[in-house]
Amino acid sequence: MKLKSATLRTFTTLHTWVGLVAGFALFVAFYAGAITIYHHDLMVWQSPHGASQPVGTLDDAQHLLDETLSRHPDSRNWIGMLFPGEESAQPLVYWPDAKGTWYYATPDVLQGTTEPPAAALSELVNALHYSLGIPVVGIYLMGIVSLLYGVALVSGIVIHLPKLVDDLFALRPGRNLKRFWQDAHNVIGVLSLPMHVMFAMTGALLCLSLLLALALNPLIYGGKLLEAMPVALDTAPSLTAAGKPEPLGGLAMWHARAQEEAKKQGLQAFEPVYMKLTHAGDANAVVEITGESPRTLGALGAVALNANTGALVASQLPGNRDANHATLSITYLLHFGEYGNAWVQWLYFLLGIGGAFLFYSGNLLWIESRRKRRQEAQGRAQVAMAKATVGVCIGVCVAISAAFVAAQVFEAKGAAWAIPVDVGVKVACFGTWALCVAWAVLRAPIRAATELLWAAAIVTALVPLAHGLATGAWLWKSAAIGHTALFAIDLGALAMAMGFAWLARLTARRAATGEANSVWTLPAKV
Repeated sequence: MKLKSATLRTFTTLHTWVGLVAGFALFVAFYAGAITIYHHDLMVWQSPHGASQPVGTLDDAQHLLDETLSRHPDSRNWIGMLFPGEESAQPLVYWPDAKGTWYYATPDVLQGTTEPPAAALSELVNALHYSLGIPVVGIYLMGIVSLLYGVALVSGIVIHLPKLVDDLFALRPGRNLKRFWQDAHNVIGVLSLPMHVMFAMTGALLCLSLLLALALNPLIYGGKLLEAMPVALDTAPSLTAAGKPEPLGGLAMWHARAQEEAKKQGLQAFEPVYMKLTHAGDANAVVEITGESPRTLGALGAVALNANTGALVASQLPGNRDANHATLSITYLLHFGEYGNAWVQWLYFLLGIGGAFLFYSGNLLWIESRRKRRQEAQGRAQVAMAKATVGVCIGVCVAISAAFVAAQVFEAKGAAWAIPVDVGVKVACFGTWALCVAWAVLRAPIRAATELLWAAAIVTALVPLAHGLATGAWLWKSAAIGHTALFAIDLGALAMAMGFAWLARLTARRAATGEANSVWTLPAKV
């Protein structure tokens, strides 16, 4: 089918401007999202001795729970626990006090602290992915960006569908840089299209589900959304305390009962990962055990039990849950790739880096398409877009690497400086990002691009160095003793550093030998 030229121009314009409007946010989301695929591994990497720490037992977890309920009365109203396992070698409990401040405790820190252990780096990268690090409104902003992303995908499909085969196999390097960037943009976009459609749909659903429910509240929920939300999102029903004391059951019993109920519902395996307990010591105490069932689509499921007797209260397990829970679970696992093994993680990582390239190259194509070839001075819009692309996109790469280095520095020295790790990591990240943007504003685009790419290469190369100096876990030692996650993160940082250095050299060559009359040309010396 051949589109009319006017129709093609309309979709091309739509694709271009939607991509420009959402491109910066999507670059950050994809670059940070590629890293947050290894969310659990980052927690181990940040902790100085996380990889060598022995895995705790249910007895350790029971002791921690008992001590926390005894020491901290607020925790009896609501307390969560992460069981010892792959995500955390030792059990971790968390609860809010009467003012809403969250506390965390481990077997080594029974008194509790407001700083989650070894999670500052992974939480920061994840926040950049789903909210650009902007509190509250950031997640809704990214939901809107996901919708725009979907529009860009649809318009891109319309543009390239008539010449899909040609675009798929055309990659023509040479002196025509605009053609090369266009070919690379098209090839990556076409090959990864199904996954990008999935990312756009699941991202919009995860970010905007609450706003959608609020919009439909008068029509579907009859104005009773707040009453419907707990039923839609939780497994355990929301109960008030009965005011009647009753002895609390134990973790071993809850663990066994959850697995027993999962087996009754046809699941071959169910491994509890975390739990939440309400009204501990009361007759209406309820515990909700969430676990994973391998080889199921939407592997996370939950069983709610009477915390005193172990009687089944409710369940939402793979293959036996309502449409809402099934949709949310599958959406989450598809978006973050948690349904597969290490090969799926690597695929998602590469898709994340490739997606970031799509939006970066889209900005470069827009700048190049408006280049004034017969005059040295370029338009303000092109220069401004070049500076913004360099500062925001390359800047966030430098900033995230700086956060990695800061995580090791503040984990080792933060207590002596009275600076919490999460504060130090955020200051390092956003401070570095702001400096990069300011540098891009003050320098010529080609100079800023070259300098910031070298900065990204150097700071990223410091990541495994900082890890080795702070913990002694040099990447060759991690490989030798089988700590593959630590080895992969450090080796990946070195690979990314070499990639940034290669791009810096190419950019410097473009400045010296590329076509004149461009925003990427060195300014003439006066």
